[in-house]
Amino acid sequence: MNKELPKEYLRFNVTERIQHVIMFVTFLLLSFTGWALKYPEIEPSKWWVSIWGGPKTAGLIHRAAGITMLLDFVWHVIYLGYALSTGKMKLRMDTTIIPLPKDVTDAIKNILYFLGLSDKKPEFGRFSYIHKFDYWAVFWGMGIIGLSGLFLAFPVTASYLFPAWSVNWIWEVISIMHSDEALLAIVFILFWHFYNEHLRYDKFPMSMTWITGKISIEDMKHEHPLEYKLEFGDNEKGR
Repeated sequence: MNKELPKEYLRFNVTERIQHVIMFVTFLLLSFTGWALKYPEIEPSKWWVSIWGGPKTAGLIHRAAGITMLLDFVWHVIYLGYALSTGKMKLRMDTTIIPLPKDVTDAIKNILYFLGLSDKKPEFGRFSYIHKFDYWAVFWGMGIIGLSGLFLAFPVTASYLFPAWSVNWIWEVISIMHSDEALLAIVFILFWHFYNEHLRYDKFPMSMTWITGKISIEDMKHEHPLEYKLEFGDNEKGR
């Protein structure tokens, strides 16, 4: 006997939602304070940095937010390792966040669909190629922005890691890496993540999944049909 379908499906648990909230709050703090500190000579930046209590206070907030973000990232990695080792998270083709060859073909199919060259959209699992790009970009960002930020926050300690012959240029390189990669991250989040998850016509003004962790069954059918079939396939057959 088939069970009645629920109205909503739990997509993200409480731990995952807390990790996401910490990540985006610290990201906003880093963006706001970092932008003002990057261009202190520009008049609007002088006004903006004063909102954060001046350059010194803004710098302290920036460092505190950066360390908190790094700790949140480490927590997430440990959480993933625990979930996989205990079997609470299983690697399956239709639910994994790991990039697969199918993601490349899905991206091509989606482009063809949007260009009107195909009348069939690709079917996504729990995570589409867009979600996976979103997710793994954080790992890249943590490696570039996170490490360079730690070096800039603790220059005396970090100086022991660099050879003497690099001292005339290494700090300029690290500073450019940190600020330029941060700018890329801000643009990416605003124009890619915010649009796909909140500002798209079928989600505007905001998807509530990041708060409730839930997605409606109808949205699940439409956005994640492969995961829907995996979770509720037997119920659908009995209809």
